[in-house]
Amino acid sequence: MTTITDSSLTSLSGVGPALAKKLERLGVFTVEDLLFLLPLRYEDRTQLVKLGALEAGERCLVTGEVLLSETVYRGRRNLLVRIGDGTGQLTLRFFHFSRSQQAQFQPGVRVTCFGEARKGSAGLEMIHPEYRVLRGDQDPAIHDSLTAIYPATEGVQQGRLRNLTDQALRRMVQAPPAELLPADVREKLGMPALAEAIVYLHWPPADADVAQMLAGKHPCQQRLAFEELLAHYLSLRNLRAIADREVAPALDDGNEAVAGFINDLPFELTGAQQRVVDEILGDLAQPHPMMRLIQGDVGSGKTVVAAIACLKAVACGVQAAIMAPTELLAEQHWRSFSNWFRPLGLEPAWLSGSQRAAARREALEAIEDGSARVVVGTHALFQEGVTFNELGLVVIDEQHRFGVHQRMALREKGIGPRGHPHQLVMTATPIPRTLAMAAYADLDTSIIDELPPGRQPVTTIAIPDTRRDEVIERVRKACEEGQQCYWVCPLIEESETLDYQAAEASYAMLTEALPDLRVGLVHGRMRPAEKERGMQAFKEGLIQLLVATTVIEVGVDVPNASLMIIENAERMGLSQLHQLRGRVGRGSVQSHCVLLYKSPLGKLAKSRLAVLRDTNDGFVVAQRDLELRGPGELLGTRQTGLPEYRVADLVRDSELMPRVQSVANTLQKQSPDNVTAIMRRWLPDVNRYGKV
Repeated sequence: MTTITDSSLTSLSGVGPALAKKLERLGVFTVEDLLFLLPLRYEDRTQLVKLGALEAGERCLVTGEVLLSETVYRGRRNLLVRIGDGTGQLTLRFFHFSRSQQAQFQPGVRVTCFGEARKGSAGLEMIHPEYRVLRGDQDPAIHDSLTAIYPATEGVQQGRLRNLTDQALRRMVQAPPAELLPADVREKLGMPALAEAIVYLHWPPADADVAQMLAGKHPCQQRLAFEELLAHYLSLRNLRAIADREVAPALDDGNEAVAGFINDLPFELTGAQQRVVDEILGDLAQPHPMMRLIQGDVGSGKTVVAAIACLKAVACGVQAAIMAPTELLAEQHWRSFSNWFRPLGLEPAWLSGSQRAAARREALEAIEDGSARVVVGTHALFQEGVTFNELGLVVIDEQHRFGVHQRMALREKGIGPRGHPHQLVMTATPIPRTLAMAAYADLDTSIIDELPPGRQPVTTIAIPDTRRDEVIERVRKACEEGQQCYWVCPLIEESETLDYQAAEASYAMLTEALPDLRVGLVHGRMRPAEKERGMQAFKEGLIQLLVATTVIEVGVDVPNASLMIIENAERMGLSQLHQLRGRVGRGSVQSHCVLLYKSPLGKLAKSRLAVLRDTNDGFVVAQRDLELRGPGELLGTRQTGLPEYRVADLVRDSELMPRVQSVANTLQKQSPDNVTAIMRRWLPDVNRYGKV
């Protein structure tokens, strides 16, 4: 039986090239795509409401006879049409109308309207309702099912979308899309067939549980969400299967160099760090690419673990590259790696977008001729013009800020005679297990779940900014006792639209309020060298109080800093607040974080600040952040173009993931053709992910 999988949109009545182009903005490229463009909500047009029973705020279907039609001028031209049905009256108000529309509303004509009833100057009214003029004895168009409201795009009205979807559904009845989930799997999961689920969601019966559908929990929605999650999971597993078949240099030498490096460190590795190091070294010794994710809370010591992996690569004769999302973090890594490796005769190279031309040219030459064994940089590492001599290990920090495409772009830079490079990605934003299953199915996961000895949990309090003077006094006292403090502000300059305490204004205020303290300022608009001088002065204790924007969110390590003040904390995300808090608590002194907020607090902000007060556990923070804000920020989907989910919601549907994993394993073994078809159905750009 033929399906509508590849049917062109222009095969539908009323669709030409121009409309097809507009529909592409909704992710609709084929007739089948229309079936998966699910409604955002539903309207009830299955029954008429008497005008006398209408209530303000109600969206409903009404019918009546035109009693009066007039054009009035109240600031702008209005067409007012008064209709009645014997039980009451209603005014229809139009701001945009033509002469032919005016002519339609003759007294005595019957009309059916749908819209929201609002209070007007002369009773209830509907502004620009959908309407239909009834001819003769024609009955009002009462629908058999609830009316779908679809995602909108410019130039495509709801009526047109419903018409096209109806055409697609009628075709589907004749030639349904392939059922790719085996019957026994559907039965076990208690899910309807695909065609049945699609029809129900586009044409739900009048007695459908709308609340359940709006919550995304209806079995028909879960059926589609399950298959979409399955497609994404399979594509990542496919990436992993391809990697497992690829060749990589087996890095099995250099054990003495690694052991000597670990012994010479001024601290002992924690048990968790040693466990993760063993996992990495085991992967690197294999003749196929390592693909491993390290999750570790702020301050858990991921960087030194990455340095050990890089040293192993260099000892085996290949290059290692470390990529970070910001210049500040990349600079921090470059400095740390330089301090560790210089005594061994290794000088890490530096590459960033803001480098002077001569320095960049020198770095590129060293990378290409192989004299740069370790390279640290930003996105610049995978740009055109960068050629590695023999890249054997790629380390990517703050993985969630890059995403799959950029990660693969750097990896592809290392493809050479000995195969593909090994890959190690790190994040200080812990990912809840079910979300990690969905987002990182192509990676093995290691967790550093132990902080270095002597570290004490940071005490966190939230107080209104009306008590700013008390906070300033607390800063003075901490600095007088020999400690250092951060004062973090969200913006660099005052904004007329946002009532933030900007960094420069705070710097001026604190310099005046604390004349005996050495106050510094660091923000993202400074030149890199200027910014680095400020950070270095703080590290060396020359600055006691550092006023900064969120550029210090990651990578800054000053053990003597024990107090963190965060302005406008109510406007920041949980993960960002947790990252900032992680800049203190790195020494042996008890550290504190003060969240300054502007009253009154909204419900969401209260929930966020309560989480920070209650826990220092990054996994708990991440789970709550996921629930409060969704997965986009956590996984970097907004920044990097990872495919958006059409039906599934990673938070709402997270409990489906264990079953998705199980079904994926079954399909890969028993129905490989279905695996490919599922990916093609849900991931139009599947070749970039799964190379199917």
